[in-house]
Amino acid sequence: MRIDKYLWCLRYFKTRSIATNACKKGTVKINEVVLKPSRDIYPGDKVQVRISQINYTFLILDIPKSRLGAKLVDQYRKDTTPKEAFEKLELLKYSKDYYRKKGTGRPSKKDRRDLEDFTGSVAED
Repeated sequence: MRIDKYLWCLRYFKTRSIATNACKKGTVKINEVVLKPSRDIYPGDKVQVRISQINYTFLILDIPKSRLGAKLVDQYRKDTTPKEAFEKLELLKYSKDYYRKKGTGRPSKKDRRDLEDFTGSVAED
């Protein structure tokens, strides 16, 4: 089975064309080698996929015949993604929430006081 079809079958990507484009961009690796979407996969291959700033790694156990339900995915792969990757994503979400949106204007008095409390310094006007 092709790697792009396999990633689509295991629900890493919503469509096969998205999986194909991910392979072309180099976000999919088998045994630490960037590959084409037409590359065949075999049980025992170690796959690394980068999606949303997380490097998912898994070992191929078996090859499915067609797209699977979400509950059946673990029968065909063994997930070896480190937990630190998911913790890093949580920290990234918190850091994005802290920054102000572009075009929201100057900080309000409350925002300025919160910043002063956080940094421990008083801004001079």
